[in-house]
Amino acid sequence: MGIDEQQIRTLIEQWARAVHQGDLEGVLVDHADDIVMFDVPAPHEGVRGIDAYRETWPPFFGWQATQGASFEILSLDVTAGDDVAFAHALLRCGTPQELAEHPKTRLRLTVGLRRERGRWVVAHEHHSFAATT
Repeated sequence: MGIDEQQIRTLIEQWARAVHQGDLEGVLVDHADDIVMFDVPAPHEGVRGIDAYRETWPPFFGWQATQGASFEILSLDVTAGDDVAFAHALLRCGTPQELAEHPKTRLRLTVGLRRERGRWVVAHEHHSFAATT
């Protein structure tokens, strides 16, 4: 694994820890000002910009804290070029009851990154669950 891939892996692992800990500044630290995020909850057209991204996290943190929910990376793959990179991951995300009832459910994460002023930042983030029938 190259140095860029390792830096990105570390960035995403730190982000996931910050999400699990409800650490808003830790969640925001490596994100571009013009980030675009498509998330599981509305708005379905996504959010654009760091301020809109910031506003999505407090409700999730509240749900996670009151429900004892998990947010844990199970697998993470990173591909990096000179100035752009992407990563995809599977996470366990849910309440203990949800995870007990559906132990194979995974949150899918795709991240697009670019190099800005010599460091990697997240420019695009997409979270989704597979549709269930």
